Amino acid sequence: MKPASLMQVLVAPHVSEKALRVADYHRQIVFEVRPKATKLEIKQAVEFLFNVKVEKVRTTNIKGKRKNFGRIHGKRAHWKKAYVGLQPGYDINFRSD
Repeated sequence: MKPASLMQVLVAPHVSEKALRVADYHRQIVFEVRPKATKLEIKQAVEFLFNVKVEKVRTTNIKGKRKNFGRIHGKRAHWKKAYVGLQPGYDINFRSD
């Protein structure tokens, strides 16, 4: 893929308690990705943007929750999450120190 299209695959890093635990114990980083992104595209995008070697990519589709605000009924959007496993010796640091 072209570098311009690779930069649009990853939406944002997903930060949660589970994501931090997975990062500490399994050397995996969790990203929110485009719903149509494939595992190969995610791997290429992470390797291109962060200069790391990716060992494996697992993805999951998250269904949007139904929410009620008084008499108004709504629904959150569906989204896709990717668990990116890094090869030994590589790490991604999001801090700006």
